[in-house]
Amino acid sequence: MAKRNKTEYPGVVYLESTSTSGKPEKIFYIYYRKPNKDGKLVQVEEKVGRSIRDNMTPAKANRIRTDRIEGRQLSNNERRAEEQAVKDAEAGRWTVSRLWDAYKAAKTLSVKRAQADKSRFNKYLTKPFGSKEPHEIDALSVARLAKSLRDKKLAPATVWGVLELLRRIINFGVGTGTCKPLSFKIDMPKIDNEKTEYMDDDQVRAYLSALDAEPDQDDAAFFRVMLLSGIRRSALLNVRWDDIDFEKAFLTLRGEVAKGGKTKIIPLSPAALEVLKGITRKDSLYIWPGKGGGPREDFRRMGRRLRDKAGLPRDFRPCHGLRHHFATALASSGEVDLYVLQRLLTHGSPAMTARYGHLTDDALKRAAAVADSILDAGQGENVVEMNGKK
Repeated sequence: MAKRNKTEYPGVVYLESTSTSGKPEKIFYIYYRKPNKDGKLVQVEEKVGRSIRDNMTPAKANRIRTDRIEGRQLSNNERRAEEQAVKDAEAGRWTVSRLWDAYKAAKTLSVKRAQADKSRFNKYLTKPFGSKEPHEIDALSVARLAKSLRDKKLAPATVWGVLELLRRIINFGVGTGTCKPLSFKIDMPKIDNEKTEYMDDDQVRAYLSALDAEPDQDDAAFFRVMLLSGIRRSALLNVRWDDIDFEKAFLTLRGEVAKGGKTKIIPLSPAALEVLKGITRKDSLYIWPGKGGGPREDFRRMGRRLRDKAGLPRDFRPCHGLRHHFATALASSGEVDLYVLQRLLTHGSPAMTARYGHLTDDALKRAAAVADSILDAGQGENVVEMNGKK
């Protein structure tokens, strides 16, 4: 055993050592007697610090010794035991963060859903609820979260999505038997999902002119294909060259990128096919590759630029608006029934497609004109004219 050197304080000694910089350094130890769990006094020896690294002095070491003898401070062993007890207790707690990790590991989510969930959890749920178990969450805390999100001017759909994610995580825990349900029902905000965007003929011409003016026509092709196919932004970003059958004019949306996680095959119009054929192939599996050759994350800047150049309203969504225009144009044409439109849009239910059942003004005028056939059918000798005279 290395030599212990005494100090002017009883029970405080030090060892001669060398710091990491090579300078001489003292390592201080304290000795004292303390009752063990059986009440028997036992000798305790503990390291309390180094003179250079910890700025430890004999006087500081003596104060630590006094505090530990009088019970104002835990010994090293007691502190380690307490920390381990906390860790053991935490390991048995199914906090919201732990439930979230288990949920991610157990669920197969689409790329879009997984990214949205991760962003919402990290931004809005970790701080207020991550360290809590569901039974520790009260209605007031959830109401405060919802208010804070509204105060940040987040869209109602985003507020709804954050609260729905919290509810989904806890429901997963309840379903797996790892936690108890909330003692209250989360008050979900009402959102209007019926909004649709539609461009008139002048706006379509302005939008196409803006596309023609883009310096990178390969990137502009992303918006052309979306306008001509109605494919969701996240799915289109993940389309690979081998997903397209140029001969049969079909596009495969793989399950990992399609909404609902099911592979879907949709037809491509001749115009959409020609746009895809004109794109320069790069050294990547993906049609629109990002950094490293993987799928590109977004085209937000170009989307906003095209919207503004075309003079579209500020609330026209640069990508989703094109999908809505595609759907509304087809529904209003009178040539595509809602069931076919549902298949083209890869909607999970007819209710999702029903919003496009409304018709444009021109379509309504064409429908109203059909009423003239009532008169045509009644033309004859005894027809009553509109003014009541024969």
